[in-house]
Amino acid sequence: MSRVAVSGNIYIYMAIMIGVIFLIRALPLTLIRKQIKNKFIRSFLYYVPYVTLAVMTFPAIMEATQNPIAGLIALVGGIIAAWCGLGLLQVSVICCLIVFIAEFIIH
Repeated sequence: MSRVAVSGNIYIYMAIMIGVIFLIRALPLTLIRKQIKNKFIRSFLYYVPYVTLAVMTFPAIMEATQNPIAGLIALVGGIIAAWCGLGLLQVSVICCLIVFIAEFIIH
């Protein structure tokens, strides 16, 4: 493939990506004009940010350590610490300590 053909394809790809992103963001604004009253849809939309954050964070937790078991142990420890009402700083310190100890023991 020549350099001109490749650079021409890039503009087509970018135009498609821009169109898809625009439609994803603009369609809800134009199609949904009144308040959503359906409980299922409201609860679904309420949890979308949390699920998105979890989907992005979970693989990073498992791959950030040398041993995925240490990451899993830290994840469980962090969930327990957060469930007990500890703040973000305390939970992150506990997770770091758990990973440090688990890596030292497992390795």
